[in-house]
Amino acid sequence: MMRSMLIFLFVLVGTFLIDQNLKVLAMEAVNGVEYATILQGSCIDLELHYNKGVAFSMFTFLGDNLKWVQLVLILGIIFYIFYEGYFKVYAFPLGLILGGALGNLYDRFNHPGVVDYVAWHCGFDFAVFNYADVMIDLGVAIILLLSFLEYRREKKAS
Repeated sequence: MMRSMLIFLFVLVGTFLIDQNLKVLAMEAVNGVEYATILQGSCIDLELHYNKGVAFSMFTFLGDNLKWVQLVLILGIIFYIFYEGYFKVYAFPLGLILGGALGNLYDRFNHPGVVDYVAWHCGFDFAVFNYADVMIDLGVAIILLLSFLEYRREKKAS
C-alpha cells in the first residue's frame, strides 16, 4: 500500500509541476498577450488560449462557478478512489489523471481560464489543449487497457 501511495503521489506531483512549468513558458513567450500564436508548424501550432470552459469550451456559461464545481468533483473523486482502494491498483494512471486535473484547476484560480497552448490542425482542426489534458487522457487509456487485460485474464481463468 505504501508503494502504491508513493507512486501515486510522485506521478501526481510530477505531472502537476511539468504542466505548470510548460504553461509558464507558453505565457512568457507571448509577454502577457491573452490569445497569441507562439510558433506555427505543419500539423501543430503553439498558441496561447485561456479556456473558460472544460473540454471543447463546454460549460463556459458557469463562469467563475466552474472552478468551484470542479474542485468539489475532484475532491469527490479523490475520496472515492481512496475509499474504494483503486489507487492500489491504478496508482500510476490515477496520478496522471489527478495531477492533470489539479493543474487545470490551479489555472482556473490563478489565470483567466485554463492555459491551453497546443493547437492541432493536421487533417482537421482540433481543440487547443495542454500537457495536463494529454496526461488525463493517457491515464484514462491506461486504466481502460488494464481493465481490459484483467477482464481477459479472468475470462481465461474461468
